[in-house]
Amino acid sequence: MKGRPNAFLFIIFLLSALHGIFSVHSFLNELKQDEPMRLELIHRHSPKLNGHGLRDEMPKTQLELIEELHRHDLIRQQMISRKRQHHHHHIQTGLRRNALETASIAMPLSSGWDFGVGQYLVQVKVGTPSQRFLLIADTGSDLTWMKCKYRCGEKCGLKRAKMKKNKKKVFRATQSSTFKTIPCSSAMCKFELDFSLTICPTPLSPCKYDYRYAEKSGALGFFANETVRVPLTNGRSAKLNDVLIGCTESIEGPKEASIWGGDGILGLGFSKNSFVAKAASNLGDKFSYCLIDHMSNKNVSSYLTFGGSAEPALRNSMSYTKLALGGPKIGPFYAVNLVGISVGGKMLKIPNEVWVENLGGGTIVDSGTSLTFLTSPAYIPVMAELTMALSKYEKIPLDAFEFCFNSTGYDESSVPRFAVHFADGAKFEPPVRSYVIDVAVQTKCLGFMSTIFPGTIVIGNIMQQNYLWEFDLRGGTLGFAPSSCT
Repeated sequence: MKGRPNAFLFIIFLLSALHGIFSVHSFLNELKQDEPMRLELIHRHSPKLNGHGLRDEMPKTQLELIEELHRHDLIRQQMISRKRQHHHHHIQTGLRRNALETASIAMPLSSGWDFGVGQYLVQVKVGTPSQRFLLIADTGSDLTWMKCKYRCGEKCGLKRAKMKKNKKKVFRATQSSTFKTIPCSSAMCKFELDFSLTICPTPLSPCKYDYRYAEKSGALGFFANETVRVPLTNGRSAKLNDVLIGCTESIEGPKEASIWGGDGILGLGFSKNSFVAKAASNLGDKFSYCLIDHMSNKNVSSYLTFGGSAEPALRNSMSYTKLALGGPKIGPFYAVNLVGISVGGKMLKIPNEVWVENLGGGTIVDSGTSLTFLTSPAYIPVMAELTMALSKYEKIPLDAFEFCFNSTGYDESSVPRFAVHFADGAKFEPPVRSYVIDVAVQTKCLGFMSTIFPGTIVIGNIMQQNYLWEFDLRGGTLGFAPSSCT
């Protein structure tokens, strides 16, 4: 008789183990070995976006859009500086290996240019049965959330009138059989989620958050684990179970705040509880993206991919550099080690402390910032070299940029090549159109912004466009290569 409880526990353990094995086997059956899993990036004018209400938010002119991107970037730069000073998130290294490493998830990215926001957007399916959402992909955020209603019936009123009037989709959590709240009394709520609130009326009450952004906006809601489904390149889909998400019940902030630009945020920051940690840990601890031209037309898509590796055609042209991940001053951002900038093949005289995090400098690669920010000791010599080369063109005054010109008769070959040089010898040389950018008819500007030193250099998404960027979290490397992103 004494052996029965132990036997019973063993049976329970065996059934649990078999369930895990069958779950992995079922997942693998949906894939061919080494086949990437990709999510399509959807363009603003695609019929798939009908009902999202995104088109109405487009600025009326190209110049208005650039000015909006500039405004958003200035605010985001303040947020980056604040997070790097105070963020202490950490993520476990040596992430687990398993049978899913050879697969990958690919998520389509849409150019934020077409949505009137400075970021790229991806479509995901959340819950069971699944509900579709268009989320802003953000490498500077470690919380994935969507606008949400929970246990309030069809007449549920959201706490903010703005949310009620918004045309975006809302996740109806009560309709999902896989939605599981995180209790406020749990160790996860108390110790692991740095932005959780201490409000806990009962032990089983949901763990609440108040996630603040620098643009005087915020997302308020509670944490839950949920199933997220991702489409595969073979037309089928696979799912990630128990992904930490935020059920945002209210949004605060001005209507022009960037978090209104989608149905929520897909947190791609380096953090133990971000979407990256969940997706990449099952798929080789890698993710990559390739950003289409910010002025691309509606028929162009690119992909955010988890797992796998770069396309064979790009493998030989990939350059690699070391990533700096998880440090107390880095927070959720993906930092790299630079040693210099060249223009026209000439290394510029820039003080060494500009590149060193511990001396007040450092550099991050950020998909949520559109333009590229250089701290003043780097900005001044870069602008001096480039404006000298473009001085033959008629200068046009614009508030957002230091140097703009009439592009009548413009010849791209006359522009010296800008390049950043990494500590381990790699070099990133973006196309000229990624830093001499179109802002209006017959008007181009140098797309660099100045920020104070001490401060952080930010390589923004316009500078990153038409390159594949592969983040190897286990190996701690960043790979990049020119690509059409199609």
